[in-house]
Amino acid sequence: MAIKTNITIDQGTDVSYTFNIKDSTSNTIGLEGYTAKSQFRKYYTSSKAYMFDAVVNPVDGSVTLTASSTYTSKIPAGRYLFDCELISASNIVTRLVEGIVTVTAQVTR
Repeated sequence: MAIKTNITIDQGTDVSYTFNIKDSTSNTIGLEGYTAKSQFRKYYTSSKAYMFDAVVNPVDGSVTLTASSTYTSKIPAGRYLFDCELISASNIVTRLVEGIVTVTAQVTR
């Protein structure tokens, strides 16, 4: 079952969110051979998707989602739905995290 969380992106800023993967006894899970992908959309059925760069750190069992200020400045302010999926070396997909992304409008340009 995916972790439920909400995040905020201030339009025109660099963003980074890290999620640490642990088992039921709080031990770090190794992510050797895993990749990740993450998108957010206005609605589940929206054809327009925005991407986070998703980087897996196999040693500390974390996934970091990032987006540059150049990229976030082009995302319209509003509320979006997102998730992040882990893909194993044997191509098994697991949803790691899901929730709402709120993009706040930028004033300074």
